[in-house]
Amino acid sequence: MNTTKSKVLLNNFNSNIGLERGASKLKEMFWYLIKILFFLSALPFPSGFKVWLLKIFGAKVGIGIVIKPRVNIHFPWKLEIGNHAWIGEEAFILNFEQIKIGNNVCISQRSFLCGGNHDYRIPSMPYRNGPIELQDGCWVGANCFIGPNVVIGYDSVITVGSIIIASTEPNKVITQRPENKIRVRWR
Repeated sequence: MNTTKSKVLLNNFNSNIGLERGASKLKEMFWYLIKILFFLSALPFPSGFKVWLLKIFGAKVGIGIVIKPRVNIHFPWKLEIGNHAWIGEEAFILNFEQIKIGNNVCISQRSFLCGGNHDYRIPSMPYRNGPIELQDGCWVGANCFIGPNVVIGYDSVITVGSIIIASTEPNKVITQRPENKIRVRWR
């Protein structure tokens, strides 16, 4: 019979190690209420209204932003969005650390920018979070995963369903399916 150490690891899990929330519990709770009402809703609240709410909670947001319904933004006070960016339906921005979205960036439907992770090698499973930066002109295709400590170079395209856990060079098209391919975007 095999024995697992996972039970021991989960019993020792401490959700506070390595996470700097960046705001008071009251502010965080109020954000969650606003997020449920206006961001996670299927109702198409105007993007300008959502941008205004993000700014109230400390986000740095440019002009011409489109935020579609059901967008999940974890900590707006750790978010920066440039001008003329587009965030598609059901995108998830888990920004335990700073996430910077440049100018003219598109984040397509159901993409996941995941700035949080755990160190599974340590029984208390502390966070090992990292920032994410999408430089100007990037396009993140639908259902992509972008991990912590990643910079997507300017004018790059991450194609549908790709998993990115390392930074990319500028002006590249990165395809994960059917095989990993990298090619130049603009010649």
